Amino acid sequence: MASSERGQLPDYAVLNRDNWTKANAEYTDRKAHEAWSRAEIGWGMYHVPEAELHVLPELATKDVVELGCGTAYLGAWIKRAGARRVVGVDVTPAQLETARRMDAEFGLGLELVEANAEETGLPDASFDLAVSEYGASIWCDPYEWIPEAARLLRPGGEVVFLCNSTLSMLCATDDERTEERLVRPQRGLHRLEWLEDERPGIEFHLAHSDWVRVLRANGFELLDLVELYAPDDAVEHEYYPSAVEWAKKWPFEEIWRARKT
Repeated sequence: MASSERGQLPDYAVLNRDNWTKANAEYTDRKAHEAWSRAEIGWGMYHVPEAELHVLPELATKDVVELGCGTAYLGAWIKRAGARRVVGVDVTPAQLETARRMDAEFGLGLELVEANAEETGLPDASFDLAVSEYGASIWCDPYEWIPEAARLLRPGGEVVFLCNSTLSMLCATDDERTEERLVRPQRGLHRLEWLEDERPGIEFHLAHSDWVRVLRANGFELLDLVELYAPDDAVEHEYYPSAVEWAKKWPFEEIWRARKT
C-alpha cells in the first residue's frame, strides 16, 4: 500500500494526500523557502531549538530517512547539520514538487521518494535515524509506520518523532479548537477523523502507554519523551490551529526518541 505505483492506498492516505495538496497550494509552497532558509533545527509549532532540546543523536556520517517529509524542510536542516544522506518520503506529489524545487535551489542533495510512509519500498536496515515532524507521526497509522521505521533502521538506529500531545488531543473539539476540558475519552484513542474541516483529514494519536507498547513490540527502547509548551511570547499560527494560550499551560506537542535494540 505504499503508493499508486505499488498498490492500493488506504482510505486515510488518499484523503490526507488531498488535504496536503490543498495545503501546499494555500500555504506550504509559499512558506517553503523561508523554512529551508532557517539556520538551525526548530521543533514544532513554536520552533523550539534543537540546541535546547537535544532530542537528535549525533548526525555526522548518519543516513537519515524522513517519513512524511512534506516540503522536506526538516530533512534540509538535518542535512545541513551534518547528516551524510537524507531521504524524504511523502505520499503527496505537490509537496514533493516543492521539496525538489527547494533542493535544487539550496543544493543539499536530498533524495525524495513518493510513497506511503507505512510501506516505503526502501531497503531493509539502510538508515541510522528515522525522523518525523507532523508527518507519518500523525498522518499514518502507528501500528503500520512504526514497524516500517524499525525495518528501515540498522541495529542501534533511532526514531525521533514529534506529534500533538495526548492531552491536547483529548481536549480537541471536532472543529479543531483546544479547550480547557476533556472532550473525548482516552480509552481507545487511535484514529481521529476531521471530516467537517475545510481540509478534511484523518489523524492517528495514541495514549502514552500505547505508544510505549507499540515501540517495544517493534524492538525499540524508549530514550526520551519531551513535552513542548508554547513560549510566553508565542502568537497564534497564521495557518494551523495552535491553541497558544492553552499551550502556555499544558503541553501541546511531544517528541519521542527511541533506539532499535
